[in-house]
Amino acid sequence: MHGPASPGWLLVALCAATGAYCLLRMRSAVEEQRRAAGGEALMGFGMAAMAIPAAVFTPPAWAWPLYAGVFGAAALRALWASRARPHHLHHLVGASAMVYMAAVMAGSPAPASGHAHGHAGAGVPLLTGVLLLYFTGYVLVAGTRLLPVHVPVAVPAGAVGSGAGSGSGVAWGDRPELARACRLSMGIGMLAMLLTM
Repeated sequence: MHGPASPGWLLVALCAATGAYCLLRMRSAVEEQRRAAGGEALMGFGMAAMAIPAAVFTPPAWAWPLYAGVFGAAALRALWASRARPHHLHHLVGASAMVYMAAVMAGSPAPASGHAHGHAGAGVPLLTGVLLLYFTGYVLVAGTRLLPVHVPVAVPAGAVGSGAGSGSGVAWGDRPELARACRLSMGIGMLAMLLTM
């Protein structure tokens, strides 16, 4: 959150690219994927906006309560959706973390002209630590899910070169490995933002 300029711009680029891919995923034919992608796009673009270096742009004071309200609504939506699908609990934690960071930003003093927010010691250390532990675990688990698993498969004679099982007909918005990479990127971004608090 408003750290040094170079890493801040890398975080902005990562989160914005993730949000843009999530917008593509919203065109999926699968309704559940569209819903999840919408929430993830909001998270990606929200994180990108929050990570813009303060030397370039310092949001007005009213922006942080607005952030808290938008992500509070997203957290409530994720809580409601988690009744039927427990994987929405991760969305609940992510949206709640955004509310927490917005509240910290709203309560921190404005930086001097040309200086970035430091936020050393800002926030509640115990809550920040719990969120750091959660997102560290999430990133590690999500990263291992992206590792390729080689399972020996018997290929019937004549099937080589036919394109069977190549996945070439799967739309970009429906590729599960890209959706996982998207979530991993947002988890890494969340870790980077929490570490600056």
